[in-house]
Amino acid sequence: MEDEMKNFGKVWLSVVLSLCYCYAIGKIVPKGKIRLLAILPVICLFLILPLNLSTMHLAGITGFLIAWLANFKLLLFSFGKGPLTSDPLITLPRFIALASLPIKTVEAKPMKGHKSPLNYTVRIFLLALLIRLYDYSDYLHSVIMSIVFFIHMYFTLDIVLGLVASLPKTLLGMELEPQFNEPYLATSIQDFWGRRWNLMVPSILRPTVYDPVVRLSTRVIGREWAPLPAVLATFAVSAVMHEIIFYYLGHVKPTFEITCFFMLHGVTLMAEVILKKALKDRWRMPRVVSTPLTIAYVLFTSLWLFLPPLMRLNTLSRAFDEYAATYAFARDLVQALAWKPLNTKGI
Repeated sequence: MEDEMKNFGKVWLSVVLSLCYCYAIGKIVPKGKIRLLAILPVICLFLILPLNLSTMHLAGITGFLIAWLANFKLLLFSFGKGPLTSDPLITLPRFIALASLPIKTVEAKPMKGHKSPLNYTVRIFLLALLIRLYDYSDYLHSVIMSIVFFIHMYFTLDIVLGLVASLPKTLLGMELEPQFNEPYLATSIQDFWGRRWNLMVPSILRPTVYDPVVRLSTRVIGREWAPLPAVLATFAVSAVMHEIIFYYLGHVKPTFEITCFFMLHGVTLMAEVILKKALKDRWRMPRVVSTPLTIAYVLFTSLWLFLPPLMRLNTLSRAFDEYAATYAFARDLVQALAWKPLNTKGI
């Protein structure tokens, strides 16, 4: 674990230095193709850096933050768009934090989905209980254990991404972008992906993929139906980025089941849009029916297409090994820090 932490430090030192370069480029190179060419080496570097990490948690989170979020923000920045250009007087520390972490640029009122320290304490406690359930996996149905795994993944992402942004939030006054908004209450696939699950992803895919495809499609098929190819294109890009992140997790050749999962959901969302346009809000399914159907569909397709490639990476055993290694590393570090003052005092 010590070598992995050293690699982790080197990776993020490279990220910080690269973003310093991008910040300088933004000051001296006008927006457009020339700025894009100047920043393109950094975008390529950010795709490579996560390959230097072998642990699932560090590689996955780093890949998500820099290969996906940071790169898409830098693409927008190249053309004078997106969050990195919203404040022309942005300082270097805020630029680095905003580019690489899931945070807002200014103070904001608490948003729905904002988590207090108590909320995180409860989630950590529930996560610990979930982990204990794996001890009884031999006595529980495989479907139940799969659902436990998805809840485990949800809590882990929610907690880790919240902790990631805690330092810049405290030091720079930036507000954490909520990652989830009660996804278990989704009333449709559109509601699930657009307003409840992984909220940072649609917020960055909309200006980089969805909006440009809508503008292009409007010229061809008209404004009414332009969202359909835009939805499919957005899910296609999301599928590609998920395949890349899965490669970071295990360095295993993709089977494209993840791509099929996201394209299936993209087609489903397109069908929802068509149905809503046909009904024109004359009839709406009751929430007590739509929510269970939505969650059942997400779980079924996840068990079918999303979970198998994840399980082939030995996700659970690797996760528990990493928990143990992290605990041992933290314990040794605390002991070393505590021993040093005592040893100095003894001298």
